[in-house]
Amino acid sequence: MDVYKDWLGIPEGERPPDYYTLLRLKQFEDDPEKVQKHYKKLNAVVRKYATGQYMQKSQDLLNELAKAMLCLTDTERKRDYDESLGREFDEGDSSGRKPMLKVLVERKVLSRDQARETEEFAEARGLSHRDAVVQMKATDAETATRAYAQELGRSFIDLSETTPDDDVLDRVPRNFVKRNAVLPLFVDDDVVMVACAYEPTPDLEEEIQVRYGMPMRAVMATPLAVNQGIAKYYQPGMRDEAVAAAAPTGNMGGGKVVKQKSGASANKSWSHVYPL
Repeated sequence: MDVYKDWLGIPEGERPPDYYTLLRLKQFEDDPEKVQKHYKKLNAVVRKYATGQYMQKSQDLLNELAKAMLCLTDTERKRDYDESLGREFDEGDSSGRKPMLKVLVERKVLSRDQARETEEFAEARGLSHRDAVVQMKATDAETATRAYAQELGRSFIDLSETTPDDDVLDRVPRNFVKRNAVLPLFVDDDVVMVACAYEPTPDLEEEIQVRYGMPMRAVMATPLAVNQGIAKYYQPGMRDEAVAAAAPTGNMGGGKVVKQKSGASANKSWSHVYPL
């Protein structure tokens, strides 16, 4: 059975297909929003086969789709991947990163006047633009965080569609993830993918590398989603201590990407500002 052809409609050819073919995108598509939309659509198709005899094949393909999306929406990783496929960049090529307010204006989420008002609101209260635009109720947290991720050159991940790998979760204790507002996900190409509510500090990246024996790559999620994930996977009494230090193994790879309900915990710094 060829799941790429039978489920995704990909013609016969290289297997596994490259990320652009897998996500049914034109070669070297640079719009992260298009990448996300194609991923969402294909994710929904594959989830239809998530039970019964095709459960494992479905899970494996969901993992592939997620890893492709995370690569192609991460500015640095995408450039490296494109170059591996033969794409040539001029020295003057931009990184694709834009200020988040500009992203929201281009997507017609905000008007230019609203963007200026957000800047003034943020400066007066010492807030980030993401927190400001949400507090002003100009847009929702997910839309703001997607734009924030693009500003950082990072990927955005919807944690309601992702189940982290247990071995990866076990390597850090509950107090660590709560203190740093992070949720470890899975290992991809010898890098541990970590969902973060905010841009990680160098100290956090260093500590993750020490704990896992490999570098981390941040993917951005809303503070609420991260806190819901922590509440679900690090319930009181669960993972109060990290597993004994050991050399990372191949067993830590491969996240499980499935649609499921999220928990109910909220990020306190946001929850007092707008309804959750």
